[in-house]
Amino acid sequence: MSDRVYDFAIVGAGMAGASLAAELAPHAKVLVLEAEDTPGYHSTGRSAAFWEECYGGPGVVPLTLASGRYLRENGFLRERGALYVGRGEDRELLDEFVQTFDGTGVTIERLDAEELKQRVPAIRNDWCDAIWEAACADIDVAGLHQDYLRRLKASGADIVCRAQVGELKRSKGVWQITTVVGDVFSASNIVNAAGAWADPIAQMAGATPLGITPYRRTVVQLRVTPQAPADLPLVLDINGDFYFKSDNGRLWLSPHDEIPTQACDAAAEEIDVARVIDRFQRVTDWNIEAVERRWAGLRSFAPDRLPVYGADPEVDGFFWFAGQGGFGIQTAPAAARLGAQIILGHEADELTRGIDRTAYDPRRFLHLERAPNPSQVSSDM
Repeated sequence: MSDRVYDFAIVGAGMAGASLAAELAPHAKVLVLEAEDTPGYHSTGRSAAFWEECYGGPGVVPLTLASGRYLRENGFLRERGALYVGRGEDRELLDEFVQTFDGTGVTIERLDAEELKQRVPAIRNDWCDAIWEAACADIDVAGLHQDYLRRLKASGADIVCRAQVGELKRSKGVWQITTVVGDVFSASNIVNAAGAWADPIAQMAGATPLGITPYRRTVVQLRVTPQAPADLPLVLDINGDFYFKSDNGRLWLSPHDEIPTQACDAAAEEIDVARVIDRFQRVTDWNIEAVERRWAGLRSFAPDRLPVYGADPEVDGFFWFAGQGGFGIQTAPAAARLGAQIILGHEADELTRGIDRTAYDPRRFLHLERAPNPSQVSSDM
C-alpha cells in the first residue's frame, strides 16, 4: 500500500482516461489505473478512426467541432470526406438529416446521382442520392492516445497497468482503492473513465448506475477488386445499415451494428460478418476476394446517448467521465478539457467556450432510483 494520497484516481487509461489525466495533471496529483496490460486495449485500440461532424447527433456537434480545430492544428487529421448515401425511397430521410443539422455549424451539401458516382464509381445505380460532408477526416488514433499518455507522464501523473479495481471504500474524505490482486491506492477523488465498465465502477463506489450500456460494433477488412481507391470517402448508409472506407488498398466495412452486450473483450460474430458482406454486395460492384481481418469493439451510451461529465450528485468525491459512445475519440480534446474544467471548477477557455456543460451533467439522471451500497455507507460512518 502506497502512503501517497493522490488528488484524483482515474479508472481507465483508454482515450477518455488518458486525455482527462493529461488535462488534470498540470493542476493536481493524478493516478491512472488500467485493468489491462496496456492502455487503450478495448474501444480506443479498435476504433474505425474517423472524425465526422455529424456523428453522435446535434448534441455532440459542439464537442466535435471544437476538437476538430485542435486535431487539425496538431497534425492528427488527414482529410477524407464523407458521403451519406441513399436510394430513391430514402430522399425524405436525407432531407430530414439536412434539417437536423441546420444551424449547428456542420457543413453539408446534397449531391445528385452523377456526383455520387464520381466519388464512388463502384456504387450501384439504385444508390442515387447523397449528402456530402467535405470536412470528414481520418484520425491518427494511436498517435493521439500516445500524445496524451506522454503529456500526463510529463506532468507527473502516475499510470499503473494490470490494476483492475476490486473494491472502493471512502473514509474521512479519502478513497481506498483495492485492486483484484490486492494493491491499494488512496485518492481524494475518483474519476470514472471506465468506458463499458462505468456502471460497475459506480456501483462499487455506492453511486447510482446511470444505465450506461455497452454495445458491440463489428468491423471487417476486405480485399476487393478492383482495388479500393485511396481517395474513397467514408460512405455511410442513411438508414444506418453499413459504412465503409478505404485503408491502404483495403476496405474497412461495418454493419453499423449496436448490439447490447456485457462489458467484455468483444469479438466479431460470424452472423454479423455475413450480414454486412451481404449488404455490401447489394450496394457496390466490388468483388470480394477475401475477408482478411475481423474485429469488434465496445461503445457505451447513457440512456439519452449524450456523454456524462461531472460530479456524481449523491456520492462525494466521485466524478463521471463516461458514456461517450463511438464519438469519444473524435471529441477527446474538447471533452477532456471540458471535463477537467468541470472537475477543477475552472472557467471555459478558447477550446471549450460556447459548449453547454450542463447538457452532459450527471444530475440530469437524478430521477433514477438509487441502490445503496452497504459497504459504502458503513465506510463513511
